[in-house]
Amino acid sequence: MSKSTQYTSRRLLLTLAMATTLVAAACEQPSDVGETGGQAITSTQITQVYTNGSGTHQTISTTNNVDPNNPFFQSLGTNGRSCVDCHQPAQAWGISPVEVTQRFGTTGTAPIFRLNDGSNAPNLPVATVAQRRSAYSLLMNRGTIRVGIGIPANAEFNLTLVEDPYHFASATELSLFRRPLPSTNLKFLATVMWDGRETVAGAPIATDLNNQANDATLGHAQAATPLSAAQRQAIVDFESALFTAQVTDSNAGSLTAAGATGGPVALSQQAFHIGINDVLGADPSGAKFSTHVFSAFDAWATQTGSAQAAARASIARGQNIFNTRTFNISGVRGVNDAIGVANLTGTCTTCHDSPNAGDHSVGLPLDLGLTDPDKFNTNDTPRYTLVNKTTGATIRTSDPGRALIDGKWAHVATFKGPILRGLAPRAPYFHNGFAATLTDVVRFYDTRFHLGLTVQDVADLSAFLAAL
Repeated sequence: MSKSTQYTSRRLLLTLAMATTLVAAACEQPSDVGETGGQAITSTQITQVYTNGSGTHQTISTTNNVDPNNPFFQSLGTNGRSCVDCHQPAQAWGISPVEVTQRFGTTGTAPIFRLNDGSNAPNLPVATVAQRRSAYSLLMNRGTIRVGIGIPANAEFNLTLVEDPYHFASATELSLFRRPLPSTNLKFLATVMWDGRETVAGAPIATDLNNQANDATLGHAQAATPLSAAQRQAIVDFESALFTAQVTDSNAGSLTAAGATGGPVALSQQAFHIGINDVLGADPSGAKFSTHVFSAFDAWATQTGSAQAAARASIARGQNIFNTRTFNISGVRGVNDAIGVANLTGTCTTCHDSPNAGDHSVGLPLDLGLTDPDKFNTNDTPRYTLVNKTTGATIRTSDPGRALIDGKWAHVATFKGPILRGLAPRAPYFHNGFAATLTDVVRFYDTRFHLGLTVQDVADLSAFLAAL
């Protein structure tokens, strides 16, 4: 299946599968001392081993492209920012609230703190430290960047109510708060950005990333002119060679010991193509879907004896639960509504089907209910009421997701699933940072899909995800 048909042909594929299987920013002050931006980073920092709450993680470059003078690390806009400001190697090429708060320091003037998208709204005052601390609270508390997108002209819905605590959002520019996706492990991408807005129909992922590099510089860095073709390509070449994964677990030790194949080296060698192991039969190789998506810790299934062996066995059990535990998938917009089937038996790997990477190998935007203000406290972010122009149906959401890109009612509040490697250093989780820990992620799914997990199951799944 080509990437150009990701969003338009999912209904057909799902049906067939069921039949066969059931501006002020420019005036702000420059970087704080110690800011990892511009060219302040070193080659060593790109590939060094970093400590996180579960052990350690590391990045490798398959081309040994670790030049800190790469445009990725250069300030190419007007507000002092570079790509690395939101893609830090110590956070597996994302950001964390703890690290961002450290960068705020005593002044809050580091490049990441810019009104255009680092603040809760671009109309907030930032003249004093107290005002900046308030204006950038979502960035520091949840690690989210504000994305401003308007209602598209072809929308199948109207925006009838805006509830914005910061009194800025409107149909012209909704304020959407999303976690920066990591700029590593890009080999496994089928969709670029949470809402797929950089995914170009018919184009290879490299083209999407090329466009993304330019758009990010024009938007986040507020560049006055587009990047040159050489600058774009240099950024894409750099980030496309990066692979990041956990290398040690605090309790299990090395994640490549005793036959395990964790870590970034094995990950870099993992086969991938668009449609690989697709649950709906879209794999162009003709191979059938296998629920055994993750295999890195198969060798640990029989570990016994020591505390370390017990920790390894726990990770293996978590992997097995992820691969094989079946449950009822219901009420998921993007799946159940697309095939007209209210209940579908699946596993975690039904949606996380890319072998040993864990994202979906073709575009599949889903709504898990994470933007429902009635289920999640979103009082610190705007809420939007959308009304279907044809049916009059209403959805209240904190983020309309993919629907702001293609205008489709069926895609309201739908987002892609991320790559599941290098998770431990990248808390909080989900597109909006609502899950503080991996255990919170597991508990969300346990509640959402009535998995009936035991205390041990939750611990095993959490240990497995942390080991990725």
